Amino acid sequence: MTKINYEDATFLLSAARLAQLPQDTGIEVAFVGRSNAGKSSVLNQITQNKKLARVSKTPGRTQLINVFELDETRRLIDLPGYGYAKVPQSVKDLWQKTLGDYLLERNCLKGLIVVMDIRHPLTDFDQNLLEWADESDLSVHILLNKADKLAFGASKNTLLEVKKFVTKYTTEITCQCFSALKNTGIKELRDQLNEWYR
Repeated sequence: MTKINYEDATFLLSAARLAQLPQDTGIEVAFVGRSNAGKSSVLNQITQNKKLARVSKTPGRTQLINVFELDETRRLIDLPGYGYAKVPQSVKDLWQKTLGDYLLERNCLKGLIVVMDIRHPLTDFDQNLLEWADESDLSVHILLNKADKLAFGASKNTLLEVKKFVTKYTTEITCQCFSALKNTGIKELRDQLNEWYR
């Protein structure tokens, strides 16, 4: 297997519609999560590039599908956040449609990294997404981000609770704690990505 250098990730394009995405070939792994769960920070941490994905304190800043290229056949996808972003309902509806279309129609999508705030895991939106992934037989890796906000014991308990919750699904769902701020959990996450990018 070709070694993947995540530090080589480069921004390719932003797409408002599926038709604007690159050709549906190769392997894509998509990062998705509730607005403000820290998706952009996670992407920047994996690639060791603080300027790769735009980080904002305003939830819902990612309004387009952002595509980052690792090499000729592998891409990281940053999907619009779902949840409580302060935007008009019409804009929110369009995001949800774009998100749904991507998840349903993109054949090269190999797995989903679902980023959750460890203090508020398994929101209704998260569970809807897990149910959809289960029905579509798509592998999921849950990233319990912002683990630095909890004591070690509390974060471990949350991880165990989430692992127990996802046993009801038939699709492969793995979980881990992560902290973009403290730089913890990167090797485990990269190992999971490497599995999907084979």
